Amino acid sequence: MSRLPLRTVSLLATVLAALSACDRAAAPPAPPVAPAYQAVSLLGDTLRTLPLSAETRARYQAQLDTARVAYEHAPTDVDSIIWYARRLGYLGQLREAIEVYSRGIALYPDNPWLYRHRGHRYISVRDFDAAVADLEKANSLVAGKPDVVEPDGQPNAKNTPIGTLNSNIGYHLALAYYLQGKFDKAAEVARREVDAANNDDRRVSMSHWLYMALRRQGQDSAAAAVIAPMSRDMNIIENHAYHRLMLLYKGDLPPDSVLTVGPTGELSVSDASAAYGVANWHWYNGRQPEALALWRRIVGAGQWGAFGSIASEAELARVPDGPAR
Repeated sequence: MSRLPLRTVSLLATVLAALSACDRAAAPPAPPVAPAYQAVSLLGDTLRTLPLSAETRARYQAQLDTARVAYEHAPTDVDSIIWYARRLGYLGQLREAIEVYSRGIALYPDNPWLYRHRGHRYISVRDFDAAVADLEKANSLVAGKPDVVEPDGQPNAKNTPIGTLNSNIGYHLALAYYLQGKFDKAAEVARREVDAANNDDRRVSMSHWLYMALRRQGQDSAAAAVIAPMSRDMNIIENHAYHRLMLLYKGDLPPDSVLTVGPTGELSVSDASAAYGVANWHWYNGRQPEALALWRRIVGAGQWGAFGSIASEAELARVPDGPAR
């Protein structure tokens, strides 16, 4: 049997290696690993499937399928990475979303969007320390740079985004500190965002967390100054519950205008974040039994992905010592 010249063998090896590299590059990335559960609540409950209506789940799944195709086609494109992970998160696939964001951060370690979104999902899985680390990193990366509008994953009725990259970093960072019980840090960040707000939706959402953080520190006069400018005629596109809560805190609305009354006469907790605000209002106004009962109902309703549910868990986790003031 004749042998190929050494030079020919070497050339063939080079060609085969190049073809192999092309095959690897063309191969779609491995899907993120699906865990046995998504999170453990602050009360020790295992959280697995996000409760969604059949219609909502079908819509989110179709959006995820589209985002997955885009990601598989361009796995190093930062927009493909972000939208694939965002769509995973909407379906409650939180750990998979965090894994995809982490892949993105390995490629783009100075991209603030990736830290902003991963920080959000660390809040969802109750890892507040990791959330603060990511969101502080994102905050440092945008310092001194022009702000930009952040497109909505689920657009509001007017299809008008109300948030920006900077404001969403600030919102989630204030929330993460609040959930840690670091009300002074939460108030510091929230006040900065209130001052920077350029629309009423941002103004009421950040004023809400600022007001509550101040009340929990006993700074009642400072808190009163936060709600003083709130009025019924504010131009609200999306954050109607936060707006009603601010008017409740001000004394302009009763609790049943924030939450509907059910057939048994109890306030509905279907909007967990609004219900949390009402419960908190009871707490710092000296009605602790009402607050505790409402926090327990919020957690029992099972909407564990909502920030109001996470905050209610944080309060109840401090019992029997009692929630912070």
